[in-house]
Amino acid sequence: MSTALLRIENLRKHFPVRLGAFGEKQAVVHALDDVSFEIAEGETLSLVGESGCGKSTTGFAILNLHKPTSGRVVYKGEDIAVFDEKRMRPIRRDLQIVFQDPYSTLNPRMTVGEAVGEPILFHKLATRAELPGRIERLLGDVGLNARFAQRYPHELSGGQRQRVAIARALACEPRFIVCDEAISALDVSIQAQIINLLVDLQAKYGLTYLFIAHDLAVVRHISDRVGVMYLGRFAELGTRQQVFSNPLHPYTKALMSAVPEADPVAERTRQRQILTGDVPSPLDPPSGCRFHTRCPIAMEQCRSVVPEWHDRGAGHFVACHAVAG
Repeated sequence: MSTALLRIENLRKHFPVRLGAFGEKQAVVHALDDVSFEIAEGETLSLVGESGCGKSTTGFAILNLHKPTSGRVVYKGEDIAVFDEKRMRPIRRDLQIVFQDPYSTLNPRMTVGEAVGEPILFHKLATRAELPGRIERLLGDVGLNARFAQRYPHELSGGQRQRVAIARALACEPRFIVCDEAISALDVSIQAQIINLLVDLQAKYGLTYLFIAHDLAVVRHISDRVGVMYLGRFAELGTRQQVFSNPLHPYTKALMSAVPEADPVAERTRQRQILTGDVPSPLDPPSGCRFHTRCPIAMEQCRSVVPEWHDRGAGHFVACHAVAG
């Protein structure tokens, strides 16, 4: 691993909402609360957790697509969380995103060539005379031939559209890409192709990924490190081997127990840990450890004291009173 490319410190994102038939009640959605971690240059850090735990919000807040409520996002020694859109414009060349649904993120009135070429012209990375060659190279990088430049999104399959979205993200020559559920809308066979493509592009261009996903088998394949989130906070963070082979947090153990084994004998004998109850509302998160309402080993202090972030050695972090010390 190299030095940190991005450093996220005490990041919070709260969304004000109005409740009631006429919106007479004001409330706050605690999407992110006190999230801190680093992303090393050239690594793939994956975020996992149930829907609504704050994975996508983390990615959007890092890119300043959601203005953080508080906290810092340090890139090149500067806190870009406080940047306005004008100051963010040159930074966006380095920090890109690939969204979950490639169809909704591509303009149906623009050809593939226009969609891929637009960021190149916007950031003045090539002249109009050089543009066709740049577009052809980018399409080749993602496994599409030059003829696709004249097609429209509705003429492409889901996997082809996602390849175009990846080419558009690469057009700015970024250093960091948020992959926000980038494969979840695709068929399983196409998912494997896109995952292999992302791995190849990372090796070719030295990219850094924040990979957001639900599929733990895919996360195990692509990740260098894995962060487990629950209701807006990190529960555990460590290398792929640490999190999958030696999970410490009760929530992580429940997640990992859901990963099927390739060995049929091991699959029949493995113990599943089924969580009971529903995820609490982020409008009114529980006090103390947010997982205590569903935790099988919760103690009295879990209900009132927020667990500290403990390093159990070799960069394996966990926030749990039961495994602290």
